[in-house]
Amino acid sequence: MKKRRIGRSSLPLFLCAVMMLLCLVPLAACGGHDVESGAGQSDYPVTINEVTLSAEPEGVAVLSPNLADVVLALRYEVSLKARSEDCTQSDLAILPTVSLEDPQAIRDSGATLVLTEEAPTEEQKKAAADAGLAILVLSPATNREDLTRLYTQVGSAFKGAATGYHQGEKIAKNILMTIDDVRRVIPESDVVVTVCFLLDDQGGAVTGDCFAGKLIESLGFANAANDGAGNQVELSVIANASPSYLFCPTGMKDTIAAAEAFKDLEAVQQGRIFEIDPHLLQWQGNSITQGITEIVGSIYPELLSEPGVSSAASQPPESSGAAAATELKPGDENETVKNLQLRLQELGYLFVSPTGLYGEGTEQSVKDFQLLNGLEVTGIADEQTLELLYSDAAKPRTD
Repeated sequence: MKKRRIGRSSLPLFLCAVMMLLCLVPLAACGGHDVESGAGQSDYPVTINEVTLSAEPEGVAVLSPNLADVVLALRYEVSLKARSEDCTQSDLAILPTVSLEDPQAIRDSGATLVLTEEAPTEEQKKAAADAGLAILVLSPATNREDLTRLYTQVGSAFKGAATGYHQGEKIAKNILMTIDDVRRVIPESDVVVTVCFLLDDQGGAVTGDCFAGKLIESLGFANAANDGAGNQVELSVIANASPSYLFCPTGMKDTIAAAEAFKDLEAVQQGRIFEIDPHLLQWQGNSITQGITEIVGSIYPELLSEPGVSSAASQPPESSGAAAATELKPGDENETVKNLQLRLQELGYLFVSPTGLYGEGTEQSVKDFQLLNGLEVTGIADEQTLELLYSDAAKPRTD
């Protein structure tokens, strides 16, 4: 058999083909940077929980309300193409609802990546792969430190091992700083306040082994259900702790107040039962700060009570430069932002130089202002925040 020789004219094409194969082999044989070890030098390829992404997803479907809340906190919702039915956040209402039972519908929505907290079955894995979908399973955070892990994983899934990881790290840090700010405004006392978040009247409660229980502890409160597990505790344990304040899901106050097991509790006898949307303690996005703000505001209404309607409704001075703005947000850069920063500095909230760029320091300062002035803590200077900020009713920071 005669060997075919490669002519000189064919040699450049042959070498080009070899080089292309050599370039492709490492991508196929090697995984990307694993974010478990920290941020990467580049975005892709990236490995998260043994799932390797070679490029930014075309779109993402989120099948967990908790993960959806994290995506919203990261401000990556523009990449979402679909959601599960239990993702009830109003910002996501426009998205179609899907499930792993119909992977083709997920792919048809424009998503190539699925985020979920529940491990898929082998059958679901195969069907998803056949539809061209990657499934990434991420567990919720178990404590403060683990919150950073969750945020860097979600961030990396959307924008890679460098960009996404650092965004996740930054947002998680901001949330933890806000929690610490809430803790600092709580009055010092030799008496520890005992609280309990009841989920029902049968022993369901926020226990010390869950994330919400650790949030309660981080605020300096004693959790009457701390020794329970898996959100279950003996009713006798709650009775013995006799919490001073009870919290329960919206619509359950009357049930809790009438329960025989709770009738002798100090909180019940003093009428200190407060309803809170349980999602605010279950979801780990901006819901966290809203949830703890409501708890602290219920116990110490003098700290977080809203200013008088007439004062809060007063218009910012026309010379302020912020009068025409209806919303300022991270990434904005102009004179209006600089005026915002100067006002925050005047009130004792800003500790970075006013430059006109709405960066991380300004975002945290706005969060602190919103927290101490009874507003929803978002870090975005919306119309309500701006009106109060430039009014005489704005509370200065004194610590």
